[in-house]
Amino acid sequence: MNDEQPNGNPWMKSLLIWGGVFLALFFAVSLFGARNDMGAAQIPYSEFRAKVAEGTVAEASVGEQRITGHFKNGESFTTIPIPNDTTLAPLLAGNNVKYAGKAPEEPNMLLYILLQALPFLLIVAVGFFAMRQMQKGGGGGAMGFGKSKAKLLTEKAGRVTFNDVAGIDEARDELEEIVEFLRDPGRFSKLGGQIPKGALLVGSPGTGKTLLARAIAGEAGVPFFTISGSDFVEMFVGVGASRVRDMFEQAKKNAPCIVFIDEIDAVGRSRGHGLGNSNDEREQTLNQLLVEMDGFEANEGIIIIAATNRPDVLDPALLRPGRFDRQVVVPIPDIEGREKILSVHMKKVPLAPDVNPRVIARGTPGFSGADLANLVNEAALLAARRNKRLVAMAEFEDAKDKVMMGAERRSMVMTEEEKKMTAYHEAGHALVSVNEPASDPIHKATIIPRGRALGMVMRLPERDSYSYHRDKMHANLSVSMGGRVAEELIFGYDKVSSGASGDIQYATGLARSMVTKWGMSDKLGPLQYEDQQEGYLGMGGSQRLMASEETNKLIDSEIRSLIDEAHVRATGILKDQEAQLHILANALLEYETLSGEDIKQLIDTGKLDRPDTPVGTPLPASIRGTSVPRAGNKAAGLGEAAPLGA
Repeated sequence: MNDEQPNGNPWMKSLLIWGGVFLALFFAVSLFGARNDMGAAQIPYSEFRAKVAEGTVAEASVGEQRITGHFKNGESFTTIPIPNDTTLAPLLAGNNVKYAGKAPEEPNMLLYILLQALPFLLIVAVGFFAMRQMQKGGGGGAMGFGKSKAKLLTEKAGRVTFNDVAGIDEARDELEEIVEFLRDPGRFSKLGGQIPKGALLVGSPGTGKTLLARAIAGEAGVPFFTISGSDFVEMFVGVGASRVRDMFEQAKKNAPCIVFIDEIDAVGRSRGHGLGNSNDEREQTLNQLLVEMDGFEANEGIIIIAATNRPDVLDPALLRPGRFDRQVVVPIPDIEGREKILSVHMKKVPLAPDVNPRVIARGTPGFSGADLANLVNEAALLAARRNKRLVAMAEFEDAKDKVMMGAERRSMVMTEEEKKMTAYHEAGHALVSVNEPASDPIHKATIIPRGRALGMVMRLPERDSYSYHRDKMHANLSVSMGGRVAEELIFGYDKVSSGASGDIQYATGLARSMVTKWGMSDKLGPLQYEDQQEGYLGMGGSQRLMASEETNKLIDSEIRSLIDEAHVRATGILKDQEAQLHILANALLEYETLSGEDIKQLIDTGKLDRPDTPVGTPLPASIRGTSVPRAGNKAAGLGEAAPLGA
């Protein structure tokens, strides 16, 4: 935050002050130009003539627009005469009233000019203060559009140290040198070493890039300026470059210090792309930033830290030595990192004795630090909603399901036929997964609608994996086809639903990547046929590279072949274990949600030991459900590589 925060609204305060000045001026001129007839009684002209006739009027001063005078008792009066009244003079003379003519009144020019100019002056004043406020928003003061919007964070905003950062130990270790330099610059300069001028933090959203930068400033105890890349560029040409210069001037006054630029890709994109003035303004801003970071003038003691999740779009000049010397990757945390992050966030929550961060960390692969913080918060909210004093493991499990699969939609009305089809669909996924050795273990299967899905089977890896093997990819393709195949086998060709759209989309994308990116097609060989577009760590689109028509046809044929092979494998598994398919589907209809242990137990023994059923009780006939017939004719021939979606 800024060093000084003014009390109240300065714009409104200034407007009220100037409004008071205008009113005071108006009343002063009005009083100055007012006639000296204050206190005189205003009487009608007819009454004035009657008073003259009665003899109570002592003297009168007659003008064309007004008559003033005094009664014999000393009181003053004023009245407006009738124009061209020729009988007034004889009347006054006949009643011994002293009277005299009065010269025409001269208008008060100062009052007239002020009254005419007052609306215009008021409009000018409002416009002036509005413009001044806009200029202050750009950096303060008149003509302050070019002032930097960088905010100086102090300890009042909450000091963050490396103790508040967990799960990214390697990234933290790389930045500890910067902290040591800020604490003791002479230690490095004695040996002729120079500290890196800039560090670029690269990572997916939510991995803790901003938090890590604040921790560096907190550990070093130096001023920390923060600004967003979008704060540099405005509609006015040259404003961004001016703000860059002003930001570095402020930093020099507070050196040694850290300047943190968040989302630097907003201003640091490669030059020479696009047209228009907005692009020219962005390029000018980038040019000024490049000069300030490593130009003729030395910026001693100023360390630039920037964050982005799209390093591939940055200009190469930003990444050369002397500017951003280091690229520090802030990765998605592994299981050890997730456990540490959960422990940090759980310190703020009253926990029940059964909470095990290790179990939660194992069940949240791919979660970033922000996702884990959200998970802990959701668990605390669930516990509060249930009127609990402590947050138990049950709340963390429910919160994890909500974050990963979406909120339950129990109010959604489904027909019995839709529930039955959903149960067999999810049972098909589960059964194929159990029979594919390379597939990840099943964590949970449910037919409770969550998010946009009517049901789902969640699989969790036993450990973090950083690359996929061919056998696992084929297993995932088969599992994705399991739901569609189960619908075909049980309900028939004509009753297949659109519920497998997400499965088909996933399988098609995986097969396409296998063929065009990972070289897993024997016919096409280890060549790349698609290029990842702008993005980082899987984000962004892809574009097929230039290839001949025959090659494109072969690519499509190989993708189709992988999907058809997965369809055949899933069909063979479900045909061989149709009885287990019925058992799983009917158990899902009975209990709605089954754990991985429940599914394994049902497949192995046909019995289910759960807290809500007697231990060792065999499934009743309604749940064993082997009486459900397989649909005939067209579905029966799906053992031979039936075309996808046929």
